Amino acid sequence: MGRKRFADINCGVGQALEAVGDWWSLMIVRDAVFGIRRFSDFAESLGVAKNILTTRLDHLVAHGIFEKVDVGSTGTRFEYQLTDKGEALLPVLIALREWSDEWVFGRGHEPIIIHDQRTGRRVPKLRVLASDGRPLSPRDLRAVPGPGASEDTIQRLRRSP
Repeated sequence: MGRKRFADINCGVGQALEAVGDWWSLMIVRDAVFGIRRFSDFAESLGVAKNILTTRLDHLVAHGIFEKVDVGSTGTRFEYQLTDKGEALLPVLIALREWSDEWVFGRGHEPIIIHDQRTGRRVPKLRVLASDGRPLSPRDLRAVPGPGASEDTIQRLRRSP
């Protein structure tokens, strides 16, 4: 059985998963955030088969998350650079890491701690905030149809409590 595709689903989460919804893609983006650009460096860092890495990088380029840049001064040599769209995944990576630090590793056992390069201080935990600055929980949220909602989405939201 093949992987479920979300290309036709009218949902922001589904569309995001279509672009970066497998573990290799997010791990590639994670490495790029920390400075990796070359195919061989991704392969070495991740320990991923070259055919899988090629497929994932091509997919990420096709979705505008990376751009493939020729940096060869003599001959052709490519690097993969995050686009603005790719850099916008930073909060997703931070949120996943924070979730894992708390629920998988446990506090005090975090494998990586992120610091602000300028101040040297630990980056504060991401939180979903209301317009007045107070933290929000799932109980505080309500989904309503947006301007791009399909009729199916509108009906699904009407059925939701």
